[in-house]
Amino acid sequence: MTGQVTSDRVRGTTLRWTFTEGPQQGKTYEHTFHEDGTVEYRAVEYAPTAAPSGQQARGVRAEGERERPKYAAYDVSEDVVLVSYLADSGFTLTVALNFADHQLASIASNNEQWFPARGTFAAT
Repeated sequence: MTGQVTSDRVRGTTLRWTFTEGPQQGKTYEHTFHEDGTVEYRAVEYAPTAAPSGQQARGVRAEGERERPKYAAYDVSEDVVLVSYLADSGFTLTVALNFADHQLASIASNNEQWFPARGTFAAT
């Protein structure tokens, strides 16, 4: 990736994205944006019973090492950062994160399909 840009707003942070619309509706994913310009992500699954107030959700880890693709993150405005990465699956995920209201809008796409989605996010 030539001229990779990684916004200070996301570099070195972990964000939890919960989709409220689109094909991943109701699912939560945790994204860790490493200082080296790579992102590590995983699905987060919740215990069947509600966790006590203030308790973190329990994450389920896939076997073996997780992929860690490079990401780009651009400051669009004071409140909005555009993040994009290409996963090993061949899908590119591009997400606009609005830090003023913690809303996100995304498009997952490959060479044949694209899937818009919306949701919310929070730092972990």
